[in-house]
Amino acid sequence: MPKLTAKATKKADSAEDMRAFGPIFNKDLGQHILKNPLVAQGIVDKANLVGSDTVLEIGPGTGNLTVRILQQCKKVYAVEMDPRLAAELQKRVHGTADQRKLHILLGDFMKTELPYFDVCISNTPYQISSVLTFKLLEHRPLFRVAILMFQREFALRLVAKPGDELYCRLSVNVQLLAKVDHVMKVGKNNFRPPPKVESSVVRLEPKNPPPPVNAKEFDGLLRILFTRKHKIFAANFKQTAVLNMLEQNYKTFCSAHEMMVDSDFDIKQKVMDILEAENMSEMRAARCDLDDFLKLLLAFNNANIHFS
Repeated sequence: MPKLTAKATKKADSAEDMRAFGPIFNKDLGQHILKNPLVAQGIVDKANLVGSDTVLEIGPGTGNLTVRILQQCKKVYAVEMDPRLAAELQKRVHGTADQRKLHILLGDFMKTELPYFDVCISNTPYQISSVLTFKLLEHRPLFRVAILMFQREFALRLVAKPGDELYCRLSVNVQLLAKVDHVMKVGKNNFRPPPKVESSVVRLEPKNPPPPVNAKEFDGLLRILFTRKHKIFAANFKQTAVLNMLEQNYKTFCSAHEMMVDSDFDIKQKVMDILEAENMSEMRAARCDLDDFLKLLLAFNNANIHFS
């Protein structure tokens, strides 16, 4: 019979402890259940729910947020990937007045066709934070507000401003589409099992109507500028791979619109001329705001240069 080491014994004891409180949580799926009732209520309160609201909850777990949401709204769609936790949630509301309000969507959130909803509340599995955020922002019709729990650093990237250390492509792309605010810090000891990192809650309010900007093309511009965010724009655009891509896009655009390309066309010179004309050659992505990026994208597009 194999001998149990101290480490193995501790792990076994930990598993037994978790079993005593319900199912064993799968950390690979980002299952860290919020256990502090004050924090749970605080998150729900930040959503400012009204009785007619339909709420989308992502990753309800055992329902510590769900039962509080159900008390304040008309309907809840809860997207849960783990059948065991879905069963625990169903059992928790069974026989209560709120049972008919709860609709569990079993499956992967990223593959789930979302219903109409007014508000989203999520204790987000951290490994899908970015794709989840953009799936929500691309959803139509637009929702009113989302209250989302993220890893602290990711949350701070979402709200970062020009000049902040964490200001990045993600910051600008999300702030193009929504107003983002940091509303609450949540320590790791508020979860079971505790994650390795601290968490934060953000409030995401989509801009309505959405800005008339091609988000994919806007991201293409940001990708170039934030690859080396402390370098000046001129230096970023002088990279051979960037110039080759822009030249190909320019020629494709001209061909599609039956426009002639001059035999002496020089993409590098054209790009530098645009930067000079907009007084942006010496600017750096790390210190530019949303309006600066939109101004530059418009200048390039007016010269038939595109980024997607």
